[in-house]
This record gives sequence, structure tokens and C-alpha cells, in this order.
Amino acid sequence: MEWLYAVIGIAVVGVLLIAGLVTRVGRRRSGQAPEGGTDVISRPERPDTAPPEEGGEPAGDVLVEEPPAPTLERPEGRQSRLVRLRERLSRSQGLLGKGLLALLSRDRLDEDTWEDIEDTLLTADIGVQPTQELVGNLRTRLRVEGTTGEEARTVLREELISLLGPDMDRRLQVSGADGQPGVVLVVGVNGTGKTTTVGKIARILVAEDKSVVLGAADTFRAAAVDQLATWGERVGVETVRGPEGSDPASVAFDAVKKGAEEGVDTVLVDTAGRLQNKAGLMDELGKVKRVIEKTAPVTEVLLVIDATTGQNGLIQARVFSEVVDVTGIVLTKLDGSAKGGIVVAVQKELGVPVKLVGIGEGADDLAPFSPEAFADAILG
Repeated sequence: MEWLYAVIGIAVVGVLLIAGLVTRVGRRRSGQAPEGGTDVISRPERPDTAPPEEGGEPAGDVLVEEPPAPTLERPEGRQSRLVRLRERLSRSQGLLGKGLLALLSRDRLDEDTWEDIEDTLLTADIGVQPTQELVGNLRTRLRVEGTTGEEARTVLREELISLLGPDMDRRLQVSGADGQPGVVLVVGVNGTGKTTTVGKIARILVAEDKSVVLGAADTFRAAAVDQLATWGERVGVETVRGPEGSDPASVAFDAVKKGAEEGVDTVLVDTAGRLQNKAGLMDELGKVKRVIEKTAPVTEVLLVIDATTGQNGLIQARVFSEVVDVTGIVLTKLDGSAKGGIVVAVQKELGVPVKLVGIGEGADDLAPFSPEAFADAILG
């Protein structure tokens, strides 16, 4: 019997040992600490893949959906801009036309009346020499052709158009030769709307299905660089920029080089507009132009003038024309100025055409200048 008790005892000890082992394993799995031992923190394993959706396959790597690309704006075409030009200019220039027609329609055109006509034209900033030319032509024709309302209007319209230079070439030279890009250098003092003008010209070219690169060479104004980049993003045009305060000529060179390498149609370069002294301006703009032309010729130099500045705008025009070979003028803020005669004065002063006019703050409010549309807007 002793051997039987021995077997039973061994069996009991075995059962007790197995029970203890099971209890310890269970505690570890549940995160409980064994008596007298170190705390065991249970960390759930990180799944390598996302859990499958109900009824679907395992998701695998989680893909982050990229945000949709911004919708590019589609600028208006030339014809709609000309319509807006007539509408906007008729509001700002209509009083000039009404005043002139009222004077010319008098029963008797005496010397006092002609002096009033001259004063009206001079007040509109047409300038002394153009005013004398216009009045002389009007006096001659009206003496022969009559001064009734409709006759006077027809004569005045024709003389205004003649004064505005209808035969001037107002096309933008935005294409280069021999596969090179056209290079448009945009100059003018700060505050005239120069950077905005560059952005709006880019929109016009994009509307004509041309490829464009912008050069932000006004490196001394970080706001100007950011502003130009924003204009480019809106129509899908790349902007070449450099660190704030970097050499403007270097940025302009990089922009033109990129345009040449990528075979774009036009490179538009925005320049600094500081006018502390003519010598400094000449050095900076001269250097920009020389450096650019190591890669491609400059095909157009546009001078931006604020129409509301009147005679001050003419002073600026003289300075810039002495520094760089200005080939065209952009008159901004013409819709907010009753002194539309600045168009005539600046053309006479520089001998170059007004090619574009700003007629509002909207993105498409930059229109090609048309002498006929301008005369019609003045006369209503």
C-alpha cells in the first residue's frame, strides 16, 4: 500500500505545479503583475496593415489622397477687353467730351470760346503743343464744314483720333527670333501698378495660348515677389525668384535662361522701381538689360505710368526714356482719372505708343489701347 500512497502524493504535487504555472501565464496575458514581481505593461501590437473593410480584402498600405490641383483661371479675350475699355473710359472721360461738344456747338465760335476750349483741353493734361495743334485743326475745319451738333462731333472725333496717332504700331513684341523667347522688360516707379501689370500681361498671353515664364527681379520688395508668384499661380505660369535683396540682374538672367531652355514663347521681367536718382537707376536697369541679352535680346521695354499723376508721370517718363530704350507705354488707373489727355501728352513726349491701358482693379482690366475706342469713349 505504501507504493500506492507514494504515487498519489506525486500526482497531487504534479497537479499543484501545473495549476500554478497556468495561473502565472494567465496573469501575464491579462497585464496583472505576479506577486512580488515587476509590473508588466501589455502593449498591443501595431498592425502592419489597416483592418479590412467588411466583405473586402486587406487594405495594405494606407494611401493619403492628395488634394486636387487648383483650377486655373481662363482670362478673357481681346474683344471683351475692348468692350470693357469703351464702357470704363466713357465714365471717366465723358465729361471732357460733353464740355468740348457744348463749346463747339455754340452759334458763334468767338475768341473767348476758343480760349475756353483750350482751357478744357489743358485741364485734361493733353499738353500745350498738342492742344494748340488740335485747336488749330478744329478752327480750320469747322469754318469750312459747319458747327451743328453732329458736324462738330464728327470733326472732333476725327481730330482726336488723328492726335492719338492711329498709325502707331501698338502690337506687343512678345516673340523672339530663331527659336528664342520674346523678352519683355517692365519698368516704372513703385506705386504705378507695375507688378500687377506684369501679372495681367501674363493673363493676356495665356489667353492667346502662349507659354510664359515670369522673372521677379524686384528683389528689394518681398511683397512684390510674392504678389507676382500669386499672379503666376492663377494662370499656371512659373515664376523665377531669388532671395530677398539678391542681385536683380541675376534673377532676370535665370528667368530668361529658363525660358530659353524650356522653349517658352515669352519671358516677362518685373524690375525694381526705385527712383532715388537717375545715375543709380541707369546702372541697375542697364545692368539688367545687358545681362539678359547674354541669353536673348530684349524685344519690348514697357514703361508703366499712373494716369492720375498727370505731369509727374511725364517727368518719370523722361527719366526712364533716357535710361532704357522704352518701346511702349502702359497707362494704369485711366478709369479713375478725368485727365485722359495724358495719353496724347506722353506719346508726344516720348514718341512711342501707348499699347495698354489699365481700366480697373480686376484681373482682366488691362486692355489694348485703341485710338478709335478712346475717342468714342470721350464723346460718349
